Amino acid sequence: MELKGRVVSTKMQKTAVVEVEHLVPHPLYKKIMRRRKKFKAHDPFGVKVGDVVRLESTKPLSRDKHFLIKEIVKK
Repeated sequence: MELKGRVVSTKMQKTAVVEVEHLVPHPLYKKIMRRRKKFKAHDPFGVKVGDVVRLESTKPLSRDKHFLIKEIVKK
């Protein structure tokens, strides 16, 4: 599974928090709403806050960390 999101925190060593945004329709009113979710990802590149990155799912690296930063899409 691949996701694309924006880095919101890099305060941990070798770990970045990435916020992924997707659009879903409201179940009753059908208005399109933005939903966000934060994922912890392994960071081999040393990304900065605000970078747009592509995530790839991997085996669990720790209790919360199940993703790997595959590439930096935009700095």
